[in-house]
Amino acid sequence: MVTLRRAADRGRTRLDWLDSRHTFSFGDYHDPRHMGFGPLRVINDDRVNPGRGFGTHAHRDMEILTWVLDGELQHRDSLGNGSVIRPGEVQIMSAGTGIQHSEFNPSSTEPVRFLQIWIIPERQGLPPRYEQQPVRFDDAPVATIAGRHAGAVRVFQDATVRAVRLAAGREATVDIPAGRVAWVQVARGGIRLGDVALAEGDGAAVGRESSIALTASSEAEALVFDLPQQA
Repeated sequence: MVTLRRAADRGRTRLDWLDSRHTFSFGDYHDPRHMGFGPLRVINDDRVNPGRGFGTHAHRDMEILTWVLDGELQHRDSLGNGSVIRPGEVQIMSAGTGIQHSEFNPSSTEPVRFLQIWIIPERQGLPPRYEQQPVRFDDAPVATIAGRHAGAVRVFQDATVRAVRLAAGREATVDIPAGRVAWVQVARGGIRLGDVALAEGDGAAVGRESSIALTASSEAEALVFDLPQQA
């Protein structure tokens, strides 16, 4: 079973420096029909103008994953971390008992586009932490529960995130273990999810399937979330 969330139906925040599309309710955008999908709480598709960004602000009790699509994103936090995140890298921050951070476009000429993803942790009160590393676009996860897969950043929830990058006409199959569900988010390009066409920004909830077949209708990139069955 596939339930679509079309890009055009998402919420939107638009400022003079930010254009953000919200797959699920976020900030001033509230839709009780779209409050998340299991522990997957936020998928924001953010575009930030050159030299601008989010000033220092606080989070707690959330796993925050950042996936840069174009440009660069500079990160600083109250743990003393400072880094630049680029396409082909994944960053995760466990807000835990509390953390402050800022996100800034360091370029004076080029915008940055990134997905920011929030996942509800398995429990509250975890120690804050930060992790960033390059990823492989293959069958290996880019983020998963602690200790389950070498080479993936840790997320403190029973969730696995895979990044799929496909040339036009190529196909990838992602297995869904029994009792699990999946969310597919198209980051760029177009894909077919079985017989369903998905465009850039579209998302889809997948349930009661043992696997999903993704075929690129153009050069495409998608994130696939393997999640516990919703109650």
